[in-house]
Amino acid sequence: MRIGIDVGGTNTDAVLLDGRQVLASIKTSTTEDVTSGIVAAINGLQQQRAFDPAAVQAVMIGTTHFINALVEAHRLAPTAAVRLSLPAGASLPPMVDWPQRLVDAVSGRSYLVHGGHEFDGRHIAELDESELRKAAEDMGAAGVRSVAITSVFSPVNAEFEARAAEIIAAQLPDVAISLSHEIGRIGLLERENATVINAALRELAAHIVDGLAASVSGAGITAPLYLSQNDGTLMDVDFARRYPVATFASGPTNSMRGAAVLSGLDTCAVVDVGGTTSDVGVLRQGFPREATTDVSVAGIRTNFRMPDVLSIGIGGGSRVRGTAVGPDSVGYELTSKALVFGGDTLTATDLAVAAGRAEIGDPSLVAHLDRDLVRAALDRIAADVSDVVERMRTSAEPLPVVAVGGGSVLLPDELSDAGKVHRPENYAVANAIGAAIAQIGGEVDRVYAIEPGRREAVVEEAKQEAVDRAIAAGASPASVGIVDFDEVPIPYLPGNATRIRVKAVGDLQLGA
Repeated sequence: MRIGIDVGGTNTDAVLLDGRQVLASIKTSTTEDVTSGIVAAINGLQQQRAFDPAAVQAVMIGTTHFINALVEAHRLAPTAAVRLSLPAGASLPPMVDWPQRLVDAVSGRSYLVHGGHEFDGRHIAELDESELRKAAEDMGAAGVRSVAITSVFSPVNAEFEARAAEIIAAQLPDVAISLSHEIGRIGLLERENATVINAALRELAAHIVDGLAASVSGAGITAPLYLSQNDGTLMDVDFARRYPVATFASGPTNSMRGAAVLSGLDTCAVVDVGGTTSDVGVLRQGFPREATTDVSVAGIRTNFRMPDVLSIGIGGGSRVRGTAVGPDSVGYELTSKALVFGGDTLTATDLAVAAGRAEIGDPSLVAHLDRDLVRAALDRIAADVSDVVERMRTSAEPLPVVAVGGGSVLLPDELSDAGKVHRPENYAVANAIGAAIAQIGGEVDRVYAIEPGRREAVVEEAKQEAVDRAIAAGASPASVGIVDFDEVPIPYLPGNATRIRVKAVGDLQLGA
């Protein structure tokens, strides 16, 4: 058996699975400290379907802790950015495009040092170790507690980042160090931004992961704990402590993976309607289509793995004013503020209940609502969601639509432009199911200088490396397969340079 848990801004959903069979599911309100909401969800599963905690083989959690911390600029560690690039790369310093409130929140300091590589691995300049030691001395005096190290083209050659980490760790042994080649892709500023964000969250990650582990063990469960990543795969708790930035989009990703399993469709548009937002993404071969451009997170451009998702401020907790719905929401206070629960705020959930689309709370408390107003507001919601689905299409081919999430009762059975809406069984907890059935992945994203006649050998080498990374992360070797492959020639670089990206995925090897 497995337990999947997804923590959203409004609800914490949990499921108990035996293989792909849902034995129990529950939706509870997210608590302010989040972890107590997880405990309540596990207890709710136990009450609904009694199980032996020792029979649980794994617990998978998708959490909003880290993205919320960044958006709120709260609980971020004093962080320094070290860029190995001189004499190049000095015109735009680290964090140059960050909102000032976030620079202040991380007490942002930056250092430029000689080093870096060309696209083919040749040195721009030799690493200046004396500059690094001087920078480390200044960091120590300034109270820096986390360091992000970025070198030019480090995804091609990471030797300078690794050596810089050794030098800084020798002088500042208590400082957490994040390396850009382990986090972002080709593209200096965006990769550096992602690494600085990761570094700023390292302290919080240790605290949160320990809290999540304690909430699970407190329920008597000794099984391994995994966290969901942005690409629909899993990471263990040690990985999560080092790379909290990898959890940012786990919510919509879990919902899309769950939708694929529940609907049986591996290529479709997924509309996940939660309590605060509606997230629309596209599945390809059962996995979310990844964003091919830079992704902005809290106003910061990054280029780490993120699903291609469009979000609008419409959810079950959205406030209603006339026929306007959202974007503000009552969030986790839905059960106390919505009219159907005796509150005084008209929400989208009240509209769904008044229209007979859902049985939530006390329907008599919304019987007085004007029917024309209810119909007009729900039509407005359907039109806005349909528009987003159309924007996510990349071809003229029809794209099936699957609606999941507790708030999907807001949607009609058919959207004007997108056609029939599939709403599978257990749609309300698709996010938790997506977490529970998540797999283990490995990825390679690198620029290769391909010699004549060597293309096939280089491609096979990249694919094998992705497979090896998935197995090393805990995937069952027999189940690993290539699910995504991109090969893009780079004409403005010499040497027949080609960017190759390969993603391999396999089933979690329990007990390994």
